[in-house]
Amino acid sequence: MTTHHAPRSFVMGLVGQGVGPSLTPEMHEREALRQGLRYAYKTIDLSDDRIDPGHLRQLLDFAIELGFDGLNVTHPVKQLMVPLVDHLSRRSRAIGAVNTVLLRDGVTYGHNTDVTGFEEALHSGLPEATLDRVLLLGAGGAGTAVAHALVELGSREVVVADHDPDRARRVASTIAPTGTTTVEAVPSHAVPGLLAGATGLVNATPVGMAAHPGTPLDPGLLRPDLWVADIVYRPLMTELVREATARGCRTLSGAGMAVHQAADAFELVTGRPADREAMFSDFDDLVAHEVGAATPVAATRPTADPDHRS
Repeated sequence: MTTHHAPRSFVMGLVGQGVGPSLTPEMHEREALRQGLRYAYKTIDLSDDRIDPGHLRQLLDFAIELGFDGLNVTHPVKQLMVPLVDHLSRRSRAIGAVNTVLLRDGVTYGHNTDVTGFEEALHSGLPEATLDRVLLLGAGGAGTAVAHALVELGSREVVVADHDPDRARRVASTIAPTGTTTVEAVPSHAVPGLLAGATGLVNATPVGMAAHPGTPLDPGLLRPDLWVADIVYRPLMTELVREATARGCRTLSGAGMAVHQAADAFELVTGRPADREAMFSDFDDLVAHEVGAATPVAATRPTADPDHRS
């Protein structure tokens, strides 16, 4: 008599504030369905009085007890979660932030797929981008991850600009000195004078989001030989991406980082390779559904890379 075993089931959660509208749960569940897995992804929206290490420690304990396989972690608890996790990946330790926590036999493991997500987005979406001198706007958690990704990709110089110069300096201090890369911290008001010598620009500030419309710098400073990336994906076509495209810049929307960080987390949790091209199609569909129209995100989607390794 043949015994048929049910497929492995997974339970995942997203912890943070304002996580209800996130597209990540649906992307994970759709990918799991394609692979024949039972997969439940829950959102855990924290109120202001629950943003403290004591409650987060309790939450981790409850997740272990309830049989969760992992948690994605987002604003504003990526840094707070670090000392609560048993084992940190090299990148998470260097950055001082985690966005994915694996739960295995009562032990927790912290990872940061924001770094790997941006790396893959830039590598596949702008494969010929010159990384000689990249100007990075924003020194928050996302900016820190992007800074590390740029170093990993081989940038010769990364200039981190923030309205809080101390925060920019803290980002620079998380990156170990190398013989090939220098990291400089500057205040935001220095950006116009520095852009002329930059080969690339990355926006890791909230400016451009639906709740923070506008551009993080004067679009008149952009020039055709500059590549421009934005990690904001709501809206997908930010004012910065629109203005840069109109001026002849090669551009990268936030879609790539959003999809690749989700795919990386899915692979960590399940141990299975994600179908990234299909996940981009899911992302297209979800964004189009939100705006009630066909949304042309395919133009920013990377071409299939047969040499991709997760």
